[in-house]
Amino acid sequence: MRDPAELLEVLETSDLTPGDAPVLVHALRGFVDAGSAGSLVVRTLLGELEHEPVARFDADQLVDYRDRRPRMTFRTDRFDAVAMPEIVVHAVRDRQGKAFLVLSGPEPDLQWERFTAAVKLLAERFGVRMAVGLHGVPWAAPHTRPVGLTPHASDRSLIAGRPRWIGEVEVPGHVGALLEQRLGQAGLPTVGFTAHVPHYLSQADFPPAAVVLLEALGETAGLDLPSGSLPEAGRTVLAEVDRQVAGDEETRSAVVAMEHAYDATLAGRALEGPQLPSPSLPEDEMPDGDELAADLEAYLRGLDASGDERDRPWGPVRETGPTTVVDGSADEAEGSSSATEQPEGGPDDDETPPQPA
Repeated sequence: MRDPAELLEVLETSDLTPGDAPVLVHALRGFVDAGSAGSLVVRTLLGELEHEPVARFDADQLVDYRDRRPRMTFRTDRFDAVAMPEIVVHAVRDRQGKAFLVLSGPEPDLQWERFTAAVKLLAERFGVRMAVGLHGVPWAAPHTRPVGLTPHASDRSLIAGRPRWIGEVEVPGHVGALLEQRLGQAGLPTVGFTAHVPHYLSQADFPPAAVVLLEALGETAGLDLPSGSLPEAGRTVLAEVDRQVAGDEETRSAVVAMEHAYDATLAGRALEGPQLPSPSLPEDEMPDGDELAADLEAYLRGLDASGDERDRPWGPVRETGPTTVVDGSADEAEGSSSATEQPEGGPDDDETPPQPA
């Protein structure tokens, strides 16, 4: 591997002190940004809080421009402007003045291991105490129910009390997951939160998912974070979806059927046919007297929403005994509809049929 430090340009900053021990938040646009959930969080944080750039990655080495072409402006008789991608780390202060870092930009296409090693160097330089990833995936859940959240971490104690939705599943990788794994292996505590975006809304901005991610981030990292215009934007989106659903009987029936399936699984009742995965806690975290459903195999049908047009959904599920495998070629995904995970008693597994039923 070439020197990862050469990917990284650290900028002079006045916003961090040696004792800050910041949390590193990463939300890269791309494969797991359904509903623009992570992107909306980044936009809100940088729009509402004081911040300054502290590092840049060499996007020229990390992004495949022929696959993800930069936008250029042609004006009359010349190319007037180009918007080249940037992968940037900002130092941000929450409402109480506590510092944290935000890594944002497009998910790298190339040199994942080198990029991850460069992020590790950056974390060491700034004395990062924890890394938190924010994601969104399409889910077989109706928009009329609260947004679910799949937590994951290098150490279960970091997400104690939060339900687990998935047993074992094999999925196409993404840089955010690799960061979580590699930084955790290096001894840095890592946490990730994946919001469940209704699959039929996964290609549009879905602010309710961003609100849930912000709340989880603030609670886990001990940060006082603003939600900005997200709650109001979420109410507007949901009201418009309700209006459109009410105007089409077939769509309304599909949503009602999904509500029944979702509510039944959360209540622990068995369903015929494909089931939603339901959340459960480990035995040592079970509340006294509560009986929560055991983990169900996670089924992933395809991920069909991301922040970049060139990112394709996950391929179709094929079952291989105790472990579910998801084929993920771009060509196969090209024609597939949005994927949805389904909870076995909660919304965080991915066995979602193409139709909401």
